[in-house]
Amino acid sequence: MKKSILVLGIIGLSLVSCKKSETVTAADPATATEAVDHGQEGVQDDESNPNVVQLAAKNPDLSTLVTAVQAAGLATSLSNAGPFTVFAPLNSAFDKLPKGTVEGLLKPDKANDLSDILGYHTYVGVIKEDQMTDGQSLGMVNGKNITITIVDGKPVINGKAKIVATVPASNGIVYAIDEVLLPGK
Repeated sequence: MKKSILVLGIIGLSLVSCKKSETVTAADPATATEAVDHGQEGVQDDESNPNVVQLAAKNPDLSTLVTAVQAAGLATSLSNAGPFTVFAPLNSAFDKLPKGTVEGLLKPDKANDLSDILGYHTYVGVIKEDQMTDGQSLGMVNGKNITITIVDGKPVINGKAKIVATVPASNGIVYAIDEVLLPGK
């Protein structure tokens, strides 16, 4: 319970500290914008590598994950400097859950459960695939651990989830996986 409160406090502090207002002034008053209020996930930068949230948002196979991150209010936190290792379930992974699970988790009264699950997919730091070892345990953002095993030379998370794609981001690395990781399962 104390770890959950600490994690939520850190996430809340990140959300508050990254909130900023910008005033954009244009030569033509008709095109001027009064005040634009957004966190780092709203920063437009077409030259740098995208952050983990921007990467996920650009991939239609991760749309369910993006919806969940937005519903949990975690987009700003995952847009920060990091570094993060995100195990990102594909839409097909969410489809394997019992019918109604995703819809239920997206309800406002399930925000804590959703944050717990999403935190179980996020590691603070970068772990590259070649650094993963058999039996390795990683402490995730939600305070619980995942276990890496090596099967046929490839990492498998919690004995089930396989990495299907690896994409570096400006603030970490994203591994698209074929299963949803559930804390306590």
